[in-house]
Amino acid sequence: MLKTPPVPSVPAAPPASGHPEGVSNDEFRAVMSRLAAGVVLVTAQEPPLDPDDPQAPGGEDVGMTATAFLSVSLDPPLVLVSLREGSRMDDLLAEQPLWAVSVLSESQRHIAGRFAMKGRISDRLLFEDIPYVRGEVSGAPLVGGALATLECRTEQRVPAGDHTLVIGRVLTARVPSADGGPLVYFRGRYRHLG
Repeated sequence: MLKTPPVPSVPAAPPASGHPEGVSNDEFRAVMSRLAAGVVLVTAQEPPLDPDDPQAPGGEDVGMTATAFLSVSLDPPLVLVSLREGSRMDDLLAEQPLWAVSVLSESQRHIAGRFAMKGRISDRLLFEDIPYVRGEVSGAPLVGGALATLECRTEQRVPAGDHTLVIGRVLTARVPSADGGPLVYFRGRYRHLG
């Protein structure tokens, strides 16, 4: 009886993207771009350099456009925002537990674009001509004309790949404007419903 020699197993080569699971960055981006998402502005205020000195100037306001924002729980009220690891907002929220969210309306596309651009100017200048009020709890800017606003306190930070998932307890929730529809992000562009 003839015996067949065993066939040596050859490990499969990873795909061109370098991900052993088989999906490339471009494939993943293309699929996820088909998921429409609401657009929010996440804001926080840097703590003053010397918190014990009442004369010390307050820290700078920081803002970031986000589409990875969602409700997590009703009891207690929790939300989640995904931040690129090492981004200015990720670094700030690692030390500042209070932050805010403004749900942008379809007429606020310029605000979303301004806070999403790469290599942008200082946040202080970005806020300069945008109407806002300070959150009573967080001190963070809440954009005027937003469809809704929330103030949050970080409950948990979860590392997830190249992002950090920040789960926040909602401390205030307001619906200051009932006019207009939401700003939506779909297939790489800002859009509105209708």
